[in-house]
Amino acid sequence: MLQHNISIFLDACKHYNYSKSTIGAFTTRLNEFDVFIQSHHVQSIKAITYQHLMDFMISRNASHHVKKIRVWTLRQFFHFLKLNNLVDMNVALKLPYPKLEITEPEFLTLEELKTILDYFHQQTASVQGLRNLIIVMILSFLGIRLSSLRNLNIQDVILPDSLLRVRQKGYVSRSVPLPQIICIYLYKYLKTLDMNMGPLFLSKRKNRLSARALQYIFDIAENELDITKHLHCHLFRHTAATQINQTAGLYITKSLLGHRSSRSTERYIHLDGTLYANYMRCHFYHEIMEVCNA
Repeated sequence: MLQHNISIFLDACKHYNYSKSTIGAFTTRLNEFDVFIQSHHVQSIKAITYQHLMDFMISRNASHHVKKIRVWTLRQFFHFLKLNNLVDMNVALKLPYPKLEITEPEFLTLEELKTILDYFHQQTASVQGLRNLIIVMILSFLGIRLSSLRNLNIQDVILPDSLLRVRQKGYVSRSVPLPQIICIYLYKYLKTLDMNMGPLFLSKRKNRLSARALQYIFDIAENELDITKHLHCHLFRHTAATQINQTAGLYITKSLLGHRSSRSTERYIHLDGTLYANYMRCHFYHEIMEVCNA
């Protein structure tokens, strides 16, 4: 019953450059909603009630995560329908988000990060080793997302201006300042590639480095180092957010992480009460340069 309206909505999302993952989530949940509505013998879209939405949200013993995505999807979908006069009112407007259990994410201490950087620095004699060190530096100093890291191209590195062009959610591009130490290693790495265009981080088969291959690199390091925390890209993002916030404050941290809302940034930072005035002069990477240049 809803397939035509779902199709129109998804086309609009594509037009407004919603990410592939967002459109995929919308598609999955709206198809589930269509099946649910048909099973309740609802004859028209205008006959859908708030109670239908509430029943769908908790149907099939949905987890908190699934409930949250369902609410988000229905709010977006019915907002679109109301804007286009396909329904008389947005019945999803007051649909509540489920209360999720708040967990405290982990982050790396400076000592742990120094240990990890030292481990990868010892492998820079090979191209893959140099690549891995740069990856860890970018993740832990700049806090970019895994998807943004994988999508980096050679032409996104602007060494004369010490900038890195990063693509984030919604296909939005932004320029991130590169610390000098990353520029030094990027210069060495780019010389070994001898290419002007294409993926920045390549596998041994000359393909764009996959998320699975990257996690395998972290798993090996985790097994060889005396670190109890599970190494993954999001751990480095939390680490970067925490350290940048301590030296630069919430506003700069929010900008570097690419967040639209400060509330999103606050979930990433772990304060120890120490703040410093000048970000670029006092950034924590200066404390680690000796390790990388040893």
